[in-house]
Amino acid sequence: MKVIVLGAGVIGVTSAWYLAKLGHEVEVVDRQPAAAMETSFANAGQVSPGYSTPWAMPGLPRKALGWMLQKHSPLVIRARIDFAMFRWMTQLLTNCTEHAYDVNKARMLRIAEYSRDCLTALREETGITYDDRQRGLIQLFRTDAQLEHAHEDMRLLAESEVPHELLDVAAIVRREPGLAHAQHLLKGGLFLPGDESGDAHMFTQRLAQKAEELGVTFHYETGIEGLDASASEILGVRTSTGRMTGDAYVVALGSYSPLLLRPMGIRLPVYPVKGYSLTVPLTDPDRAPVSTVNDETYKVAMTRLGDRIRIGGTAELTGYDLRLSPDRRETLELSFSDLFGGGDLGRATYWTGLRPNTPDGTPVVGPSGRFRNLWLNTGHGTLGWTMACGSGHMLADLIAGRRPNIPHLDLSIDRYAS
Repeated sequence: MKVIVLGAGVIGVTSAWYLAKLGHEVEVVDRQPAAAMETSFANAGQVSPGYSTPWAMPGLPRKALGWMLQKHSPLVIRARIDFAMFRWMTQLLTNCTEHAYDVNKARMLRIAEYSRDCLTALREETGITYDDRQRGLIQLFRTDAQLEHAHEDMRLLAESEVPHELLDVAAIVRREPGLAHAQHLLKGGLFLPGDESGDAHMFTQRLAQKAEELGVTFHYETGIEGLDASASEILGVRTSTGRMTGDAYVVALGSYSPLLLRPMGIRLPVYPVKGYSLTVPLTDPDRAPVSTVNDETYKVAMTRLGDRIRIGGTAELTGYDLRLSPDRRETLELSFSDLFGGGDLGRATYWTGLRPNTPDGTPVVGPSGRFRNLWLNTGHGTLGWTMACGSGHMLADLIAGRRPNIPHLDLSIDRYAS
């Protein structure tokens, strides 16, 4: 079968890899000159199944109002007339119940844990390296309220059999000595030993090379203009270099997926949530992360990537605007300076990308529900790197008519049918 994958980010490339491993003829189309040049380019670097948590949770509206009053808010909503954003926010709010939170988090943990296992197997099979470390993640709490909320997450982690440990401040510093001078700021932390870290951009580009060795063809610098369809199937994809045809089509365009699908009568509830990162040269290993930590107060992640530190976070609802905000940079720098400080912020590279978020936090992986040969692999939010291998493996199994290794029906777009 010939499969055309639209998008060469970490989701599209892992999809192409697993499809090629099953013997399919695969072509990948992307507007950029190489793989992983947009949202996969400079994310926080965390492969964090244990940290897979939906935004939509009980108490979020109250928290969001409080954040709006903070200078260094983890969430910023830019006032604009945007009906897609209003619909998405409405759906998000309907998921802010205890029952919905439990269901959504369990689904996210399921695919994230499976994906981490797939990544481990892929690494062993190929020998691929990407500044990767398998040393766990620590979620840092600065307040008693954050520590109290952690007990609820621990209940769900236990139900999903995800290893975890609540740490006191002394135990945190033993695992992350670079936090010694900041221990007065901390109340405790949640350690997730199964979580990992690595450079998603490096991984994706190296996996793309290995996919090419399997016979995958990549069409870079090729704009995707639209899909041609009959009543029941996709007939081709229009691109800036001509029309392409295949037996099956996979949409892995992240935040841009809804724009392609809307003219086809498919309303995909994915909205771009803008995130920022700093890539900082390492100057003092004794005041830098050993692995990866998350500052719960500012929702900022700090990860060691070789001789660099990646600082990523904040969330901004502002449509498809890719301008760099000085205020968001200040928040990233503040969190890092508070806790570590072992990097040269003056030489940092500042970046922004659009995370494709669904209102329930779970990605959309599976059939399109409208066209028999159109498949979706998108909506992973902040967890595209975490869920990429599992999503790609599962989708390849579905396209090939194989039974996936995890339950999958509630991961498709059909869950929004009501």
